[in-house]
Amino acid sequence: MRYKVVHKTTYLYTDPVSVCHNRVMLTPRGDSRTHCESHRIKIQPTPTAVNRREDFFGNLVHCFSLEESHRQLNVTATSRVTIESFELPPKHESPSWESVRDAVLTADDPGWWDASLATFDSPRIKRAQTFAGYAALSLTPTRPILEAACDLTERIHRDFTYDTAVTTVSTPTDEAFRMRKGVCQDFAHVQIACLRSLGVPARYVSGYLRTVPPPGQPRKIGADESHAWLSVYCGRNIGWIDFDPTNNCVCTTDHVPVAWGRDYGDVTPLKGVFLGGGQHKLNVSVDVAPLD
Repeated sequence: MRYKVVHKTTYLYTDPVSVCHNRVMLTPRGDSRTHCESHRIKIQPTPTAVNRREDFFGNLVHCFSLEESHRQLNVTATSRVTIESFELPPKHESPSWESVRDAVLTADDPGWWDASLATFDSPRIKRAQTFAGYAALSLTPTRPILEAACDLTERIHRDFTYDTAVTTVSTPTDEAFRMRKGVCQDFAHVQIACLRSLGVPARYVSGYLRTVPPPGQPRKIGADESHAWLSVYCGRNIGWIDFDPTNNCVCTTDHVPVAWGRDYGDVTPLKGVFLGGGQHKLNVSVDVAPLD
Protein backbone atom coordinates (compact mmCIF):
# COMPACT_ATOMS: atom_id res chain seq x y z
CA MET A 1 0.00 0.00 0.00
CA ARG A 2 1.09 3.55 -0.81
CA TYR A 3 -0.18 6.42 1.30
CA LYS A 4 -0.06 10.17 1.48
CA VAL A 5 -0.04 11.16 5.15
CA VAL A 6 -0.78 14.71 6.25
CA HIS A 7 -0.41 15.51 9.95
CA LYS A 8 -1.49 19.03 10.97
CA THR A 9 -0.86 20.51 14.41
CA THR A 10 -2.09 23.96 15.44
CA TYR A 11 -1.45 25.77 18.71
CA LEU A 12 -3.62 28.83 19.44
CA TYR A 13 -2.57 31.17 22.27
CA THR A 14 -4.60 33.80 24.12
CA ASP A 15 -1.47 35.94 24.63
CA PRO A 16 1.58 36.40 22.40
CA VAL A 17 4.38 33.86 22.63
CA SER A 18 7.76 35.59 22.49
CA VAL A 19 9.97 32.56 21.96
CA CYS A 20 9.57 28.78 21.63
CA HIS A 21 11.79 25.76 21.05
CA ASN A 22 10.25 22.55 19.73
CA ARG A 23 11.09 18.97 18.80
CA VAL A 24 9.14 17.29 16.00
CA MET A 25 9.05 13.54 15.40
CA LEU A 26 6.73 13.07 12.42
CA THR A 27 8.88 11.44 9.74
CA PRO A 28 7.90 7.81 8.96
CA ARG A 29 10.92 5.64 9.57
CA GLY A 30 12.08 3.06 7.11
CA ASP A 31 12.69 -0.63 7.68
CA SER A 32 12.46 -3.80 5.61
CA ARG A 33 8.73 -3.20 4.98
CA THR A 34 8.33 0.59 5.23
CA HIS A 35 9.75 3.00 2.68
CA CYS A 36 9.34 6.75 3.11
CA GLU A 37 9.46 8.13 -0.43
CA SER A 38 9.23 11.81 0.50
CA HIS A 39 8.68 13.97 3.56
CA ARG A 40 8.45 17.67 4.27
CA ILE A 41 7.56 19.80 7.27
CA LYS A 42 6.03 23.26 6.91
CA ILE A 43 6.20 25.53 9.96
CA GLN A 44 4.34 28.83 10.31
CA PRO A 45 5.59 31.35 11.36
CA THR A 46 8.91 30.58 9.69
CA PRO A 47 11.40 29.49 12.36
CA THR A 48 14.69 31.28 12.91
CA ALA A 49 16.57 27.97 13.22
CA VAL A 50 15.90 24.39 12.11
CA ASN A 51 18.08 21.31 12.39
CA ARG A 52 17.63 17.60 11.78
CA ARG A 53 19.20 14.61 13.51
CA GLU A 54 18.65 10.97 14.41
CA ASP A 55 17.97 10.08 18.02
CA PHE A 56 19.37 7.08 19.91
CA PHE A 57 16.74 4.75 18.42
CA GLY A 58 17.27 5.91 14.83
CA ASN A 59 14.13 8.07 14.67
CA LEU A 60 14.40 11.24 12.59
CA VAL A 61 13.97 14.36 14.72
CA HIS A 62 13.49 17.97 13.57
CA CYS A 63 14.17 20.76 16.05
CA PHE A 64 13.19 24.39 15.47
CA SER A 65 13.12 27.72 17.27
CA LEU A 66 10.86 30.75 16.91
CA GLU A 67 12.07 34.06 18.28
CA GLU A 68 9.30 36.36 17.08
CA SER A 69 6.00 37.17 18.72
CA HIS A 70 3.15 34.93 17.58
CA ARG A 71 -0.32 33.85 18.69
CA GLN A 72 -0.56 30.77 16.48
CA LEU A 73 1.83 27.97 15.55
CA ASN A 74 1.15 25.63 12.65
CA VAL A 75 3.18 22.51 11.91
CA THR A 76 2.20 20.42 8.89
CA ALA A 77 4.05 17.21 8.04
CA THR A 78 3.38 15.63 4.64
CA SER A 79 4.75 12.21 3.73
CA ARG A 80 4.44 9.63 0.98
CA VAL A 81 5.13 6.14 2.20
CA THR A 82 4.92 2.55 0.94
CA ILE A 83 4.08 -0.34 3.29
CA GLU A 84 4.84 -3.82 2.02
CA SER A 85 2.75 -6.78 3.08
CA PHE A 86 4.28 -9.83 4.71
CA GLU A 87 3.24 -13.29 5.73
CA LEU A 88 3.43 -14.14 9.39
CA PRO A 89 5.21 -17.45 10.01
CA PRO A 90 3.04 -20.26 11.40
CA LYS A 91 2.50 -19.33 15.03
CA HIS A 92 2.99 -22.86 16.34
CA GLU A 93 6.38 -23.09 14.62
CA SER A 94 7.82 -20.01 16.31
CA PRO A 95 10.31 -20.54 19.16
CA SER A 96 9.14 -20.67 22.73
CA TRP A 97 9.00 -17.33 24.47
CA GLU A 98 11.46 -18.58 27.12
CA SER A 99 14.05 -19.45 24.48
CA VAL A 100 13.75 -15.98 22.95
CA ARG A 101 14.08 -14.37 26.38
CA ASP A 102 17.07 -16.51 27.38
CA ALA A 103 18.94 -16.01 24.07
CA VAL A 104 18.71 -12.24 24.54
CA LEU A 105 19.66 -12.46 28.21
CA THR A 106 22.78 -14.52 27.47
CA ALA A 107 23.68 -12.58 24.29
CA ASP A 108 23.40 -15.76 22.19
CA ASP A 109 20.97 -14.04 19.81
CA PRO A 110 22.66 -11.88 17.13
CA GLY A 111 20.08 -9.16 17.80
CA TRP A 112 20.53 -9.28 21.55
CA TRP A 113 21.78 -5.71 21.96
CA ASP A 114 18.79 -3.93 20.41
CA ALA A 115 16.40 -6.44 21.96
CA SER A 116 17.90 -6.13 25.44
CA LEU A 117 17.24 -2.38 25.43
CA ALA A 118 13.54 -3.23 25.31
CA THR A 119 13.56 -5.41 28.43
CA PHE A 120 14.24 -2.81 31.14
CA ASP A 121 12.07 -0.34 33.00
CA SER A 122 11.49 3.03 31.34
CA PRO A 123 10.08 6.29 32.71
CA ARG A 124 6.47 5.35 31.92
CA ILE A 125 6.67 1.54 32.12
CA LYS A 126 7.76 -0.27 35.28
CA ARG A 127 7.95 -4.04 35.54
CA ALA A 128 5.83 -5.51 38.34
CA GLN A 129 4.47 -8.79 39.59
CA THR A 130 0.91 -7.71 38.78
CA PHE A 131 1.84 -7.39 35.10
CA ALA A 132 3.77 -10.67 35.19
CA GLY A 133 0.77 -12.49 36.68
CA TYR A 134 -1.57 -11.18 34.00
CA ALA A 135 0.90 -12.04 31.23
CA ALA A 136 1.53 -15.54 32.58
CA LEU A 137 -1.97 -16.63 31.56
CA SER A 138 -0.87 -16.16 27.94
CA LEU A 139 2.84 -16.90 28.23
CA THR A 140 2.45 -20.42 29.54
CA PRO A 141 5.50 -22.71 29.77
CA THR A 142 7.16 -23.48 26.39
CA ARG A 143 4.38 -21.76 24.43
CA PRO A 144 5.48 -20.47 20.98
CA ILE A 145 6.11 -16.74 21.22
CA LEU A 146 3.79 -15.77 18.36
CA GLU A 147 0.93 -17.73 19.89
CA ALA A 148 1.61 -16.18 23.29
CA ALA A 149 1.86 -12.61 21.96
CA CYS A 150 -1.33 -12.95 19.91
CA ASP A 151 -3.18 -14.37 22.91
CA LEU A 152 -2.02 -11.54 25.17
CA THR A 153 -3.03 -9.00 22.52
CA GLU A 154 -6.50 -10.54 22.31
CA ARG A 155 -6.95 -10.62 26.09
CA ILE A 156 -6.05 -6.93 26.51
CA HIS A 157 -8.42 -6.06 23.68
CA ARG A 158 -11.17 -8.07 25.39
CA ASP A 159 -10.52 -7.10 29.01
CA PHE A 160 -9.90 -3.36 28.54
CA THR A 161 -12.40 -0.70 27.49
CA TYR A 162 -11.43 1.99 25.02
CA ASP A 163 -12.37 5.26 26.73
CA THR A 164 -10.91 8.66 25.82
CA ALA A 165 -12.26 10.30 28.97
CA VAL A 166 -10.46 8.39 31.72
CA THR A 167 -6.74 8.80 30.96
CA THR A 168 -4.30 11.44 29.73
CA VAL A 169 -0.80 11.22 28.24
CA SER A 170 0.58 11.32 31.79
CA THR A 171 -1.59 8.56 33.30
CA PRO A 172 0.67 5.91 34.91
CA THR A 173 0.58 2.50 33.27
CA ASP A 174 -0.32 0.71 36.50
CA GLU A 175 -3.33 3.02 36.92
CA ALA A 176 -4.61 2.26 33.42
CA PHE A 177 -4.08 -1.44 34.17
CA ARG A 178 -6.05 -1.16 37.40
CA MET A 179 -8.96 0.67 35.72
CA ARG A 180 -8.92 -1.63 32.67
CA LYS A 181 -9.64 1.47 30.60
CA GLY A 182 -7.75 3.87 28.38
CA VAL A 183 -6.68 4.58 24.82
CA CYS A 184 -4.17 3.10 22.41
CA GLN A 185 -1.20 4.57 24.29
CA ASP A 186 -2.38 2.92 27.52
CA PHE A 187 -3.04 -0.44 25.87
CA ALA A 188 0.43 -0.46 24.31
CA HIS A 189 2.07 0.52 27.61
CA VAL A 190 0.18 -2.22 29.48
CA GLN A 191 1.12 -4.96 27.03
CA ILE A 192 4.76 -3.85 27.02
CA ALA A 193 4.78 -3.88 30.82
CA CYS A 194 3.34 -7.40 30.82
CA LEU A 195 5.95 -8.72 28.40
CA ARG A 196 8.92 -6.98 30.01
CA SER A 197 7.82 -8.25 33.42
CA LEU A 198 8.50 -11.76 32.10
CA GLY A 199 11.73 -10.75 30.34
CA VAL A 200 10.36 -10.60 26.76
CA PRO A 201 11.69 -7.63 24.74
CA ALA A 202 8.95 -5.19 23.69
CA ARG A 203 9.13 -1.59 22.47
CA TYR A 204 6.61 1.22 21.93
CA VAL A 205 5.69 2.25 18.38
CA SER A 206 3.95 5.46 17.30
CA GLY A 207 2.49 6.02 13.88
CA TYR A 208 -0.68 6.17 11.86
CA LEU A 209 -3.57 3.83 11.24
CA ARG A 210 -5.57 3.88 8.06
CA THR A 211 -9.27 3.83 8.86
CA VAL A 212 -11.87 2.38 6.51
CA PRO A 213 -15.26 4.18 6.33
CA PRO A 214 -18.53 2.23 6.51
CA PRO A 215 -19.75 0.78 3.19
CA GLY A 216 -21.09 3.49 0.93
CA GLN A 217 -19.65 6.32 3.04
CA PRO A 218 -16.81 8.60 1.86
CA ARG A 219 -13.55 8.97 3.75
CA LYS A 220 -13.55 11.85 6.20
CA ILE A 221 -10.49 14.02 5.64
CA GLY A 222 -8.55 14.36 8.89
CA ALA A 223 -10.49 11.56 10.57
CA ASP A 224 -7.50 9.25 10.82
CA GLU A 225 -5.51 9.49 14.03
CA SER A 226 -2.06 9.23 15.45
CA HIS A 227 -1.90 5.71 16.80
CA ALA A 228 0.22 3.57 19.08
CA TRP A 229 1.05 -0.10 19.25
CA LEU A 230 4.01 -2.29 20.24
CA SER A 231 6.68 -4.43 18.68
CA VAL A 232 7.77 -7.75 20.19
CA TYR A 233 11.11 -9.40 19.52
CA CYS A 234 10.37 -12.97 18.40
CA GLY A 235 13.83 -14.42 17.92
CA ARG A 236 16.65 -14.35 15.40
CA ASN A 237 14.70 -15.91 12.52
CA ILE A 238 11.53 -13.83 12.89
CA GLY A 239 12.75 -10.55 14.32
CA TRP A 240 10.38 -7.82 15.47
CA ILE A 241 6.63 -8.27 14.94
CA ASP A 242 4.15 -5.44 15.61
CA PHE A 243 0.92 -6.05 17.54
CA ASP A 244 -2.02 -3.68 18.01
CA PRO A 245 -3.98 -4.48 21.19
CA THR A 246 -6.45 -1.65 20.54
CA ASN A 247 -7.64 -3.42 17.39
CA ASN A 248 -6.59 -6.99 18.30
CA CYS A 249 -4.40 -7.59 15.28
CA VAL A 250 -0.93 -8.09 13.94
CA CYS A 251 0.05 -4.85 12.19
CA THR A 252 0.11 -5.11 8.41
CA THR A 253 -0.32 -2.59 5.61
CA ASP A 254 -2.85 -0.42 7.50
CA HIS A 255 -0.22 0.68 10.04
CA VAL A 256 2.38 3.33 9.20
CA PRO A 257 5.22 3.41 11.77
CA VAL A 258 6.82 6.78 12.54
CA ALA A 259 9.05 6.17 15.55
CA TRP A 260 9.79 3.65 18.24
CA GLY A 261 11.33 3.79 21.68
CA ARG A 262 10.97 2.61 25.25
CA ASP A 263 7.59 4.30 25.78
CA TYR A 264 5.52 7.29 24.66
CA GLY A 265 7.98 9.76 26.13
CA ASP A 266 10.63 8.75 23.58
CA VAL A 267 8.38 9.31 20.54
CA THR A 268 6.13 12.29 21.36
CA PRO A 269 5.13 13.78 17.96
CA LEU A 270 5.63 17.41 18.99
CA LYS A 271 6.86 18.84 22.25
CA GLY A 272 8.72 21.89 23.41
CA VAL A 273 8.81 24.96 25.65
CA PHE A 274 7.55 28.49 25.12
CA LEU A 275 7.47 31.86 26.93
CA GLY A 276 4.16 33.67 27.29
CA GLY A 277 1.06 32.49 25.50
CA GLY A 278 -1.42 32.58 28.38
CA GLN A 279 -3.93 29.79 27.80
CA HIS A 280 -3.44 27.66 24.71
CA LYS A 281 -5.56 25.33 22.60
CA LEU A 282 -4.25 22.39 20.59
CA ASN A 283 -5.85 21.06 17.41
CA VAL A 284 -4.51 17.98 15.60
CA SER A 285 -5.76 16.33 12.44
CA VAL A 286 -4.30 13.39 10.52
CA ASP A 287 -5.23 12.16 7.07
CA VAL A 288 -3.96 8.82 5.72
CA ALA A 289 -5.00 8.67 2.08
CA PRO A 290 -4.30 5.59 -0.10
CA LEU A 291 -2.56 6.47 -3.37
CA ASP A 292 -3.23 3.15 -5.14
